[in-house]
Amino acid sequence: MSKTGRADEILTPALFPTPLDRDAVAADWRDRGFSCHSFVDPPGQAWLDFVHDCNELVTVVEGRLKLEVAGRWIEAGPGDEVFIPKGARHSVVNAHDGTTIWLFGYD
Repeated sequence: MSKTGRADEILTPALFPTPLDRDAVAADWRDRGFSCHSFVDPPGQAWLDFVHDCNELVTVVEGRLKLEVAGRWIEAGPGDEVFIPKGARHSVVNAHDGTTIWLFGYD
């Protein structure tokens, strides 16, 4: 759930200041009951059609991601937070010409 507490908000733009401080994001997420892990994806990397039995948060450190969450496409950049509710089919695609670094966590 986003910091505003509304689970229906999928994208919260510029939630974290940039340049992104991974430790600050990890502490924020830990306080909200989420883990924090990272991916470094080359151009064109796609993670397609995942479904989890828990909620997930995603934020971009550098680059850009396109995400499909329950049939809705959004684009996220550095500092944006994406909330993926449990049970929602979702995909994540590197939408940047270069490497995209992003964080994800589960509750």
